Amino acid sequence: MIQKIIPFILLLFFVLNVSQSLAQRYGTAVGLRLGSNDFSRTIGITAQQRILQNITIEGIAQSDFSRNTTLHVLLEKHRPIISKRFNYYYGLGYSLGWEESNIKNPATMEIITTYGNTTNGIDLIGGIEMTILNTTVALDYKPNFNMSGREEFYRGQIGVSVRTVIVKSKVQDKKRRQRAREKRRKNRTPLFEGLREKFKKN
Repeated sequence: MIQKIIPFILLLFFVLNVSQSLAQRYGTAVGLRLGSNDFSRTIGITAQQRILQNITIEGIAQSDFSRNTTLHVLLEKHRPIISKRFNYYYGLGYSLGWEESNIKNPATMEIITTYGNTTNGIDLIGGIEMTILNTTVALDYKPNFNMSGREEFYRGQIGVSVRTVIVKSKVQDKKRRQRAREKRRKNRTPLFEGLREKFKKN
């Protein structure tokens, strides 16, 4: 499965990197994420917040309600494929959780599984998303590289997310411009304001 997914993502990045315009139709989006790998099937909450023009921060909390529960924070860059409604993204982040771990014993040919291991690691992510009718649907692949707490160094996960747009990008941009204008107004010197009022009277 991994051998099939990674070349696809690399090819997608190569072909679509020719587009350099800005992406995203939303500022804030919240919803559900379904994840799947060789170890578990999870359901979780995902939230994305745009922090720069084409950069978002995403938080994911997911669990299989049995052996694996993880938390993830990811910084992601978005680029359009056709328009702002359809784009691809990639990024990296940090994860922590409580997971199962499988230890192989070569002498006895046994696999010993332990549960409740406190883990932390590094995430990568690559995906595509489409926004229609204030709803964002995304498909991603999220590799995880374990730093501590788990025997397996690498685990990959395919995820499908459906998010509701809470704040649109144009609304967020408008508020940002208003804050910038207000900041410039407050930074004007009293002398400048006095001269301005004097010229208005004349």
